[in-house]
Amino acid sequence: MVYHNLKALIKGIRACKTVADERALIKQESAAIRASFREEDSYARHNNVAKLLYIHMLGSEAHFGQMECLKLVASPRFGDKRLGYLGIMLLLDESQEVLTLVTNSLKNDMNHANMYVVGLALCTFADIASEEMSRDLANEIEKLLGSSNTYIRKKAALCALRVVKKVPDLADHFVNKAKNLLADRNHGVLLTAITLVIEMVQSDSACLEEFRNAVPLLVRHLKSLVTTGYSPEHDVSGITDPFLQVKILRLLRLLGKNDPQASETMNDILAQVATNTDSTKNVGNSILYETVMTVLEIEADSGLRVMAINILGKFLGNRDNNIRYVALNTLNKVVSIDTNAVQRHRNIILDCLRDGDISIRRRALELSYALINENNVRVLIRELLAFLEVADDEFKLGMTTQICLAAERFAPNKRWHIDSVLRVLKLAGNFAYTASKLYNALRSDISQESLTLAATWVIGEYCEVLLEQGLVDEETPKSVTDTDLVDLLISVLDSPYANYLTRQFVLTAITKISSRPTASASQQERIQTLLASYTTSP
Repeated sequence: MVYHNLKALIKGIRACKTVADERALIKQESAAIRASFREEDSYARHNNVAKLLYIHMLGSEAHFGQMECLKLVASPRFGDKRLGYLGIMLLLDESQEVLTLVTNSLKNDMNHANMYVVGLALCTFADIASEEMSRDLANEIEKLLGSSNTYIRKKAALCALRVVKKVPDLADHFVNKAKNLLADRNHGVLLTAITLVIEMVQSDSACLEEFRNAVPLLVRHLKSLVTTGYSPEHDVSGITDPFLQVKILRLLRLLGKNDPQASETMNDILAQVATNTDSTKNVGNSILYETVMTVLEIEADSGLRVMAINILGKFLGNRDNNIRYVALNTLNKVVSIDTNAVQRHRNIILDCLRDGDISIRRRALELSYALINENNVRVLIRELLAFLEVADDEFKLGMTTQICLAAERFAPNKRWHIDSVLRVLKLAGNFAYTASKLYNALRSDISQESLTLAATWVIGEYCEVLLEQGLVDEETPKSVTDTDLVDLLISVLDSPYANYLTRQFVLTAITKISSRPTASASQQERIQTLLASYTTSP
């Protein structure tokens, strides 16, 4: 059955009982669409391309419709152009050769009298433009940036962004037009213009210097957004255009970096944003976060930096895990810049060690290590040892290393240092269970090389634990003798699975066993005899 329009096709596909039925229907319909394309029926082309795009969205092959989309774009009808450009965006990407055929259509439509046709061409360019197409149409984009129509200016700015990303050398084409756009009163144009300028200053240091003069203008825009009353057109949860505020803050961050004069110009407005933005809503928190990042990046005065770090401290008390995580992550980056300001929030950072979210605990741990100094080493090590007692196993290795390093570096006296390290060993050094498990695993199977190497090393390193505590993972703990340990290791040595590396591990392990006070004289003699037989081995 051939479906005459998209609505009928959707109805038919939804009526299929099984996936096989659906595939068969799509295959049949695709064949009918192919046949129709060969007949060059321009009336049916619109419906066929619409059906084909739906088939493409379901994951089936639709590349054979690419040329038909180009024919629709060449049609004088707006409906055909719209569908054709949609098809090009879905079925083509910048790597395909067919794209070169689209360039001329885009150029013609960018100069069309109908602003919505121009908009279609700009949308398509911004989505699929290749490096070659960007070079060919850069002049058209530059011209449209100066259009008197806000709808076209906004879309042209996004096309310029695509050009700058594809061909950074062409950024200087758009500098003057971008400066004019920064003075635009329309929020949509301003938003896209700032996005374009951010890309330009990041890709070219010469552009960065060109836009330094725009700082006072951006400050005025931001001040207007912060001080303006209720604006129904741009209001989001009681805040005027938070998206534009965030973009302005990001651009100020780039322009103020390593520039004391530009930083001085924006200091007051940043303080105003930090104090006047509502932090009870997520929208406000996003602006506060960008403000903090800007303050920490530019040459801000110390008072403003402290205010920024205090905002992050406030975030740590938020119920939202994402906000707490962001705060900890940011504090980890700035703790080296202003440790004293971060120290004021030490208690709430330590509280995060008890958080239910493992990623927050991990970030809080990293920050806690960075905060340790001569003055607070006793308090922080005590807190970290308390956390070590209940910490997940994955934290223990890193924690023991960091605690021991900090204890050695900042210890107030030798006695405290020894007590702290002994407590670490007591809390994190329970190896009896692991040693028991690996001992049993090796008794059961000596054919797995990785298991054999791990078990051999642990038995050699922690033989006293096994000898003193026995097999603790059994229902009734069983004792283990040094004879049992040596017998097991020699059986590994004599097995057909033993290789050069395995023998090295076994000989090292039995040497460790013989040197321990728990080894009996008979086993020491046995080990010496075994080692003597290897004295001529390379």
